[in-house]
Formats: sequence, structure tokens, C-alpha cells
Amino acid sequence: MEIYKTQVPITSKSNWLLSIVVMVLVTFGVLILLQGLGLLLLPFLFGIPLDELAALFTAESSHPNGRMAFLFVQGLGGGLGFLVAGLLISKVIDKANLGWKQQMSRFKFMGLALTLVIMIGSVLFNSLLIDWNAKIVLPEFLSELEQMMRSKEDELMGLTKYLTDFENVGEFLMGVLVIGVLAGIGEEFLFRGVLQPKLHLFTGNAHVAIWLSAFIFSAIHFQFYGFFPRMMLGAVFGYLYLYSGSLVYPIIGHILNNTFTVILVYLDKLGKIEFNIDETDQVSIPIALVGLLILLVGFRVFKEKIQNIESNG
Repeated sequence: MEIYKTQVPITSKSNWLLSIVVMVLVTFGVLILLQGLGLLLLPFLFGIPLDELAALFTAESSHPNGRMAFLFVQGLGGGLGFLVAGLLISKVIDKANLGWKQQMSRFKFMGLALTLVIMIGSVLFNSLLIDWNAKIVLPEFLSELEQMMRSKEDELMGLTKYLTDFENVGEFLMGVLVIGVLAGIGEEFLFRGVLQPKLHLFTGNAHVAIWLSAFIFSAIHFQFYGFFPRMMLGAVFGYLYLYSGSLVYPIIGHILNNTFTVILVYLDKLGKIEFNIDETDQVSIPIALVGLLILLVGFRVFKEKIQNIESNG
């Protein structure tokens, strides 16, 4: 069960719409503010003139510090931004207590081991969703919308390639910090730590809350052709929190998922393995279905083990 203890009127079920609107405004406000601050700091920290910023954020910059600067802004206005927004909403607006002492006490080695198993199953099964989602063809009357979304997808893929085309160990480590650690902590704190328990309260149904949170988590990335696998991933994190009552598990799962991809990209860059971030059919259907089985069994054992730990504690 998630932990979000508060008695503030805005978090009551009758004020659900106001609470969600405030949460959206605070989140986007913080993200815009921190991204703006990051942009203003670039000339001082990385020596990049303001007139080169357009080239930087269209992946056309040839500045030697361009990638580090891009990662800096991404970290400040992305992962860290979500964390700051979550803290403002939970502590200042909702005056909530997430019971961190209790959450940490629920984190056990067995739970961590099972989280690793669950994430392996998730990665394998999600590869099937990634391939299916990437190949969705909309009806003819939506062809213009499809063309627009494909164009946006290509643009975002270009930025992703630029962001992860690490030239040295320093850029790789910065990538792990920003894409793996900060994104994992910030996004999980906001979407699972704050949004999910609030939606659980508003809807009265934990499963609805998990999938709604996962839907919003995926939608906020503005990528239709990665929407469903990202929503599935969000649901995996949501169930890790629901079954354990500890946000530590989804945070670790998120960090592992993102960092694994970053490592694969870097190993491909070094010529150690072959991995193309463009390709979506890198896992066969039988292996993906084995991943689904690992995922489902992993969750069943995870839930049982956590319940046993709680009852014996």
C-alpha cells in the first residue's frame, strides 16, 4: 500500500479536480523555471553563447561542450524538476507525510532481488510492445496526424541519438546520472510517490490509480510511438510500490531500466556489442512471451514475500 498521509482539504475526494489542476500547474511551472535557469547558466558553465542554443537543442551543435550542456539542462529541467515539483506538492500544498522511515524499513534484499527479476521480464516483454507501437498505422483519415507524429518522433529520436552519442567516459557518466539516476528518482517521486496515492484516494481503486498514473507518466513524454511500452513500464513501477509500500523499489527499477539502455548504447559506441536504438524488433516473440511469464511470476512471488516479511515483522 502506498503511503501518503495528509488531512489537507485540497486532497479530499471532493476536491479531486482542483488538486489535479494545481499539481499540473506546479509541475509544468517548475519544469519551465528550471529549464530556463539551466539555459541561462549554459554560457557561464559550458562557454556556449546564447545564439548557439537553437543549434544545441536541434542536435546540430558542434560545440565540444554541447552534449554535456544538453544533459545538464535535461537533468535540471527533467529529473530534478519532477523531484522539486513533487516535493512542493507533497510538502507545501498537501502537507503530506510519505513515511520515509516506514518505507525504508520495508526495503529488503529479497525484494531487491525480485525487483531485478521483474525488470528483466519487463524489458523482454516490453520489447514486443515497443515493436508493435512503433509500427502502428492510423486510418487514412488520420494520415496528416500520423505524418505529424512520425515527424515529431524522428525529431525526438535525433535528439536522443545526439544526447547518447557519448564521446568519452565523462559524458557517459553524466548520461547515467541524468537519464538513469535523476530521471528515476524524480519521475518516481512525482508519479508514483505523489500522483498514484492521490488518484488511489480519488478513485477508490488501486489498479485504476496505477494505470491512470502510468497513462499520465507516458503522455507527458509526448511520444505516441513509444506511448504503450512506457505506460506498461509505469504500471510495473506502480505495482512495485503498491505491493511493497516502499517507493525505493520503483525508483531502483526505473534507474536500472534507463541505465541499462544507456550502457547498451555506450557499449555499441565502443564496438563491444551491436545495439541500434532505432531498431524495435530486437527480441523475438517467444522470448518476449517468456519475459511476460517472468514478469507475472516475479510479481506474484514479490507480493507474497513482501506480505510474509510484513506479517513476520
